Amino acid sequence: MRVHVVSDVHGAVEPLARAGEGADALVCLGDLVLFLDYADHSRGIFPELFGTENADLIVELRTARRFEEARALSRRLWDGVDRAAALESAVRKQYAEMFAVLPTPTYATYGNVDMPDLWPEFAGPGTTILDGMTAEIGGRVFGFVGGGLTTPMRTPYEIDDEAYAAKVAALGPVDVLCSHIPPAVPELCYDTVARRFERGSEALLEAIHTVRPRYALFGHVHQPLMPRMRIGGTECVNVGHFNATHTPYVMEW
Repeated sequence: MRVHVVSDVHGAVEPLARAGEGADALVCLGDLVLFLDYADHSRGIFPELFGTENADLIVELRTARRFEEARALSRRLWDGVDRAAALESAVRKQYAEMFAVLPTPTYATYGNVDMPDLWPEFAGPGTTILDGMTAEIGGRVFGFVGGGLTTPMRTPYEIDDEAYAAKVAALGPVDVLCSHIPPAVPELCYDTVARRFERGSEALLEAIHTVRPRYALFGHVHQPLMPRMRIGGTECVNVGHFNATHTPYVMEW
């Protein structure tokens, strides 16, 4: 059995179309939407609406953790614009392109920048959407937990710790624990380029200690201090920033 795993696709349509080549199944751990590319500020919904110069500025403010100033800039730019309609239109365009290239079968869960309500509209019959649910793939039980925890960034699919923990608990015993965000381990949560800790989940870490899956797979941290580590009998793996690498993580058994 060969399974390819991707996360943080962020608009990389052509690489996504090739991500399942040679695999029996593709697993996607979310963040299909590209709102703003921190490596190339000309790419994404934000610069399409407001230009590269404003994208440069908001990245500078966010990287410096000047979140209030970044939100003030955002409010000024969005003033007079129907934000909800503009975002939904742009996201729909991206989803139409990306879901169309997903292979059969694909098992997918949401990232923190995704808009879950739109996924059923675009997912074809070969794509199974899972959040707080399990699927058997090649004789192994994969559990999926989508979204992220609340942060000052206020991305679209952030939920509180209690609701997130309930989704983790609903999985029960699994062989492979799949999530968008990492477990709450500092080395797995620190982004060396953004120079900040992303939020990890205590509930995921507890599940690793109690359920003891063979693997815990996740993304979210684009340039992690440690891309993998072993916790007890569980191999914890950041499957990589697919938008940058264009290379899926490969599992074989």
